[in-house]
Amino acid sequence: MSDYTMPAEGAPQDLVWMAFPSEGYSLGDTEEAKDEARSTWAAVAHAILEFEPVRMVVDPDERAVAKRYLSADVEIIEAPLNDAWMRDIGPTFVHAADGSVAGVDWVFNGWGAQDWAEWDLDQKIGAFVADQAGVPIVSSPLVNEGGGIQVDGQGTVLVTETVQLDPGRNPGISKATAEAELARTIGTSHVVWLPRGLTRDSERFGTRGHVDIVAAITSPGRLLLHTQGDELHPDYIVCQQIRAALEQTHDAAGRAWEIVEMPAPATLTDAEGFVDYSYINHLVVNGGVIACSYADAHDADAAAILAEQYPGRRVVTVDARPLFERGGGIHCITQQQPSSR
Repeated sequence: MSDYTMPAEGAPQDLVWMAFPSEGYSLGDTEEAKDEARSTWAAVAHAILEFEPVRMVVDPDERAVAKRYLSADVEIIEAPLNDAWMRDIGPTFVHAADGSVAGVDWVFNGWGAQDWAEWDLDQKIGAFVADQAGVPIVSSPLVNEGGGIQVDGQGTVLVTETVQLDPGRNPGISKATAEAELARTIGTSHVVWLPRGLTRDSERFGTRGHVDIVAAITSPGRLLLHTQGDELHPDYIVCQQIRAALEQTHDAAGRAWEIVEMPAPATLTDAEGFVDYSYINHLVVNGGVIACSYADAHDADAAAILAEQYPGRRVVTVDARPLFERGGGIHCITQQQPSSR
């Protein structure tokens, strides 16, 4: 039995952690691109502030510019950064047996030591954030990211075979070893292995298959599943494969999943090819949901589905196209810190 339990994302929170984009891949090369990135990260932070506090890790070189984009209500904490994907570089917060909070510090290696990534600074952010939060650190030898796990708080975790078993992350690891480490660190007793992630996310600049754009556990026994309905998109087949795999699984309590389909945006492509735009990549906060929008015909329907799945929470949308252009979404740039219980 583990001493730690990762709560469901809808559990009460003290605040949300983010990281402000600094010079590099995510920020962009032109002044217009840099402004777009900074404005979008700031828009997400300000949306969260409607519900709870935000702490933003900012590279010292970016402090002055960050202050121009962020309201005074965003608490700035300085630390050197390579990038700005807090879900992946930050700690995964868990409850200890006494209800206090701790932070799991995974090994971060640039999503499988990808040739375009740099992580000499970001690999230190998990421990840094846990220290700043004033919580004990649970060190793990597993190369993993917060975007690669989704839990129900009752023992179930969703993962993908292409992430935790990725040779670039954990060469030679077995499912049993990965499952044992997840049990030790986040308290899960039942692991559901998805075969893969979405197409764009599996290409060169992707994460190799993060679950947080594919499926979300909105309540015990219920899954919200990304569903591409257009046969022209390669994810049409991928989503069918993922659903078929999930239909053969259950949660930790032995319940077959109630699968709620979340239609993919109608937009199929951008300048780089087929998109992996997803409404699954949302952040649940106290009393609300911060959701992705895409100036898309399906935005309103997606917001309505999220409101139905999270009753009593107000859905606030932020245009996530600049985020997905850079490799992720709202869930990817945020990390919630749960309240002690």
